[in-house]
Amino acid sequence: MQGRIKLFVFFGLIASGKSTLAEKWAQKTGAGYYNSDRVRKGLAGLDSTSPQQESFNAGIYTPEFSRRTYDRMLALAEAGLSAGKPVVLDGSYHSQQERALVKELGQKLGVRLLFVLCHCSETTTRKRLAIRAQDQEAVSDGRWEIYLKQKKGFSTPSELADDEIIHLNTEATVDELIGRMEREEARKVKDFNRRK
Repeated sequence: MQGRIKLFVFFGLIASGKSTLAEKWAQKTGAGYYNSDRVRKGLAGLDSTSPQQESFNAGIYTPEFSRRTYDRMLALAEAGLSAGKPVVLDGSYHSQQERALVKELGQKLGVRLLFVLCHCSETTTRKRLAIRAQDQEAVSDGRWEIYLKQKKGFSTPSELADDEIIHLNTEATVDELIGRMEREEARKVKDFNRRK
């Protein structure tokens, strides 16, 4: 398996800052970028900014539709990685099972991956959701009540080894966070290559 990291998975709760950071990281690294909200709405034949006000686990957010969404994310990642391009996946990846499927893909293709768990305070989450509610170009349909339900079902990523994950508090500027990402990635690559 190569030392360089080719697959990045930005995950966490609603309004954790993962999508802003994931998209910027993809732009900086030239990676293919796949966002679960965009993929989900694309599968439903909807415009990415078309608001969906369904309740938790309803409409395009049922477990069955979520399965379709994350399977499509895996297929897109495989196509990009097989073409030799790094890939950024951006979604909640709230369960160990979902994360295991991504790890299996990495193992199948022989590429290293890195999970980036994004988090922030609930005060910041509330502020971000309030701003998002006023943004007509917002892609995510996350709301406070959805956040609370998602938080209950979020599985702590205790199954991931230290060299597979970065914990990132997103209460900083995007430039600061990108700098941290660069340093953490470099450190993990160096540690991995030293152990080879």
